[in-house]
Amino acid sequence: MADERVPRSVLHGVRHEGGGVLKLYLDCDTGVDDALAIAYLLATPSVSLLGIGTCNGNTSAVQAARNTLGLLDLSHVPDIPVAIGEGEIRRGAAEVHGDNGVGGVALPHGGEPDPRTATQLLRDLVRDNPGELHILATGPCTNLATALTEMPEISGLVAGVTVMGGAVRAPGNVTPRAEANIHDNPAAADAVLTAPWPVTLVPLDVTMQHRWTQADQAALRAGGTALHEALADMTQSYFDWYEPELGVREIPLHDPLAAAIAVGELTPSDAPQLPLRVDPVGEVREDASAVSRVRVVLALGSPGGPVILRRLLTRNQ
Repeated sequence: MADERVPRSVLHGVRHEGGGVLKLYLDCDTGVDDALAIAYLLATPSVSLLGIGTCNGNTSAVQAARNTLGLLDLSHVPDIPVAIGEGEIRRGAAEVHGDNGVGGVALPHGGEPDPRTATQLLRDLVRDNPGELHILATGPCTNLATALTEMPEISGLVAGVTVMGGAVRAPGNVTPRAEANIHDNPAAADAVLTAPWPVTLVPLDVTMQHRWTQADQAALRAGGTALHEALADMTQSYFDWYEPELGVREIPLHDPLAAAIAVGELTPSDAPQLPLRVDPVGEVREDASAVSRVRVVLALGSPGGPVILRRLLTRNQ
């Protein structure tokens, strides 16, 4: 077991190309699947999670920060700054993620958020780690688009960006063609996907194909920590929502799948570089006139569910 006196963000860091530690900033709207992604990142031995920003989406940015701080408290990782994003909430997803964003599960009070805004935190991390920081966005792209406006040079200073969102060749989950994260702020998503930085998009095309069953939920609950129990409890509302949608009692692993792809533990088998645009109603479309090319993950080489569960169960505190 790791020495809890040493900050977990220092201890954790999957080795990337060249054997180095992956430095990561997470931008999220902490709902149920964001919570699974956070736990996954904290359990991955060579990810250095340097900061977390929250945005409006599944819940408000303020509530998302509370949820994130509570998860960090359960994980015994108090040293990661959590900053709240700006802007008005456009959507809530209480019917999917519960009234508090995490299935109604009561999390401990995990301290206070960082005094900086999410974009200020991101800009500071980029300046401190030029060319090394990877951004993972599992909510609407509001904070990332604001950072591009406030600091245009940021696009040349990050190692890469991974975005969970969109429905490229698959049906949407808000409208027939639009996915929730992109639909919440289409202009921000378009700015992020067309900016001159390397972007990997992890859309519903792939995330809907990788799921957990109730057996996976039971295995997670048996993990032996308060964090495992809380995460298992959170997924209950997710199962309740998706069962009538899917016709089976299973849940897709949207955000943790994007996290596992970002850190390299899951490898795409089909990820073409596509010219993409986001239209004003939040639909992601292939557009030959788009200058930028986005790496779009359409399929994986192996099932993602067992990999994510196995990683979460390596936590033993």
